[in-house]
Amino acid sequence: MTRHGHHNSAKGPSQRQLRVGEELRHALAWILERGEMRDPVLATTPVTVTEVRVSPDLKNATCFVTPLGGGDAEAITEVVDALGRARKFLRHEVVRKVNLKFAPQLHFEHDTSFDTAGHIDELLHRPDVARDLRHDLHRDDDDYEGDEDA
Repeated sequence: MTRHGHHNSAKGPSQRQLRVGEELRHALAWILERGEMRDPVLATTPVTVTEVRVSPDLKNATCFVTPLGGGDAEAITEVVDALGRARKFLRHEVVRKVNLKFAPQLHFEHDTSFDTAGHIDELLHRPDVARDLRHDLHRDDDDYEGDEDA
C-alpha cells in the first residue's frame, strides 16, 4: 500500500526494487558460479539466474532460474528443488555480498520466458502465419505509396 492507503496493482516495480533485484541476481550468479554448493545437482549443473523480482518491502525475492542450455522438465525440477534446499545457505551468502537492512527470503521458480519465446518463434515461422505476414507487409507498402500522392 502506498502512503495514502491505495494499492495500484497496475503499477510496475519501483526503481529501488529493480536495483535491489539486479544486485541480488548478480550476487546469486556469483555464488552459484563459484561452485561451492554441496548439493550434487547444483555442483554438476550450471544454473542461470535470469531475473530476481523483489517485493515492495524488499523482504521477499522470487528468483527465476534455468539450467544453462535448458533441459528436460525433470532436470529443471531437480535444479529448482535443489535451490530450495540450499535457500538458507544462499540467503546467508547473499547477505554477505549485498548490503541490505533485511535479508530477503529467497524463493526459486523456473523461468519459462525462453520456452514462451521459442513457442512464439515457432508460431511466426508457420507457413500460414508467414503468408499472412507477407500479405500485411505488402498492404502496408500500398498504404505508404498512397500517402505520397497526398
